[in-house]
Amino acid sequence: MSIGERLRTLRVEAGLSQKQVAETLKMSKPIVSQYESNQRTPSLGKLIRFSRFYNASLDYICENVDEKGAFLGDIKALLEKTKDK
Repeated sequence: MSIGERLRTLRVEAGLSQKQVAETLKMSKPIVSQYESNQRTPSLGKLIRFSRFYNASLDYICENVDEKGAFLGDIKALLEKTKDK
């Protein structure tokens, strides 16, 4: 899933419109639409704002992990995976 698809999924799961997200995060609706359709890539600052807004890790939004609250460098998860082997 791409960054845009992740952002769209998070918005839909939150039950919000693009307009609501845009107003809350102080950006235009067309920009939110372009991010979600992968026509434009959010800057690091915007990714951090989305991460905080949706309570999702940057690693999740940037496609490094598949769980919303997971982190690529999550040592606890890594240790658990190692134990299982």
